[in-house]
Amino acid sequence: MKTSTIPAVRVEPQLREQIEQVLGEDESLSQFVENAVRHSVRQRIEQAEFVARGLRSLQKAKRTGDYLEADEVVASLRKKLAIAKARRPQPAP
Repeated sequence: MKTSTIPAVRVEPQLREQIEQVLGEDESLSQFVENAVRHSVRQRIEQAEFVARGLRSLQKAKRTGDYLEADEVVASLRKKLAIAKARRPQPAP
């Protein structure tokens, strides 16, 4: 498959300097930009999938009438947190 280019992006000189300062060893500006774009695309896909799952769950809850009250969920999470904290080793004084 043939590769294609991403349009050039104009940025302020300060931003370019910041980017160049954080480049990894042997990392080019082009590689940095490509990685940033890939990360952003992956994040947006995951966010869209998360929203879709939530909407499906809402539709199912409306269809079945099977809801949980927020207070019940929070109480359950607090209980789990308390159990996890109790199991955690305490630091020595």
